[in-house]
Amino acid sequence: MALTLDLTGRTALVTGSTQGIGLAIARGLAAAGARVVVNGRTAARVAAAAAELPGDVVGVAADVTTEAGVATILEQVPDVDVLVNNLGIFGARPALEISDEEWRRYFEVNVLSAVRLIRTYLPGMRERGWGRVQNVASDSAVVIPAEMIHYGTSKTALLAVSRGFAKEASGSGVTVNSVIAGPTHTEGVEEFVRQIVGDELPWEEAQAEFMRRHRPQSLLERLIEPDEIANLVVYLASPLASATTGAAVRVDGGYVDSILP
Repeated sequence: MALTLDLTGRTALVTGSTQGIGLAIARGLAAAGARVVVNGRTAARVAAAAAELPGDVVGVAADVTTEAGVATILEQVPDVDVLVNNLGIFGARPALEISDEEWRRYFEVNVLSAVRLIRTYLPGMRERGWGRVQNVASDSAVVIPAEMIHYGTSKTALLAVSRGFAKEASGSGVTVNSVIAGPTHTEGVEEFVRQIVGDELPWEEAQAEFMRRHRPQSLLERLIEPDEIANLVVYLASPLASATTGAAVRVDGGYVDSILP
């Protein structure tokens, strides 16, 4: 039986979609027929990313970590059928050196931006009887990295946010899920790997060294490509995933050593 991931007639908003995982997700949703809203803070980068995508694409430059930014998106895109909260920040910092301000910043960006957008668009989804909300989390939500516990803790909170809003959407035809992404090959992660293992090695060797020393649980033994994350997101956005809600679905390369999510 062929599986058809058809999102024709649906509008999908992907935050943080000018590069990396977000751009790959936007590309996958567009390929499935969705009208895609590309989002980032800089108009030039939003326009450049939107120009790469096929089909009906809308670019909205707005900082969704603020109420004003969410209001800007709502003004231009009043209804959304698929909401992918992909925006996130990460970085290494010794645990005892993480300030209150930095803790707040991580929760503002990684958690509250998603909460605001869910609050904004979930009521309309419920009224229409169909919708998909996905929050892009991380293996770090389950296996807290010693070098970035503020990041891991914020992603743990995002799992709880997803489960809670799934209950709020119960019986409405709207699903709410988390996607637990494993270590993924993006520009930001390349910089992070270099920060950890140094600049001396060629990239392939540096990646292998990083995975061996710092992510040995990975069964792939390599970084995941953004399109591999996008494939799962597109499936969960489709009508075929109608019975999956309140879940933390893993696309982590077997990184989390558990038979449950």
